[in-house]
Amino acid sequence: MSTSFKQALIPPGGWQNPGRVRIPPLDTKQASLKQRLLLGTIERVGKLNAANLWRMLMHNGRMLRGVLMFAPNLMPFGELERRDTELVILRVGWNCRARYEWGQHVDIGLRAGLTAEEIARVTQGPDATGWSAKQVSLLKACDEFHKDRMVSEPTWQALSSYFNSHLFLELLMLIGFYEGLAGVLNTTGLPLDAPLEKVLADLHNHAAKLE
Repeated sequence: MSTSFKQALIPPGGWQNPGRVRIPPLDTKQASLKQRLLLGTIERVGKLNAANLWRMLMHNGRMLRGVLMFAPNLMPFGELERRDTELVILRVGWNCRARYEWGQHVDIGLRAGLTAEEIARVTQGPDATGWSAKQVSLLKACDEFHKDRMVSEPTWQALSSYFNSHLFLELLMLIGFYEGLAGVLNTTGLPLDAPLEKVLADLHNHAAKLE
């Protein structure tokens, strides 16, 4: 891995950030007993190091409940292969320059079976050497959705070898949901949880060793 590749672990233009935390995570002292129990359940069942995300959403319980009802149908309980799901979310987070989304799914992606080298390669997109034909098509779908708000016919045809209508709809909802969530995370300036900062530091260290 070249030095330029290691440096590319920060997106062109840097991570999006408003310069301050506009909606901070709800402080534990402000949270009700019910909210604290809900947070503990989310983290225990989902095994996510994402307390800041859930505490931020607790400012609007209705929105939090909506996210909790919908998002698990995509991740972790979707029907796409887990590695494919995480590859897609990582590319979406990267395209949106969403540091929180990227950092959270570096952690989740590693636990889903992606290697550190594969995750670093996500930053290079579909043209990088080492992807399978299916992975190339998934990454292209993410890029096209981000740029044009639709997936092109050539990419659709390529993915048709792997997906039926049922799975296509999950893929499109996956990309669309995480595009929207990235905008929320960027706009609110949500800070990354400390455990996730360590995961990102470890990824950078791994990239340095591959040079």
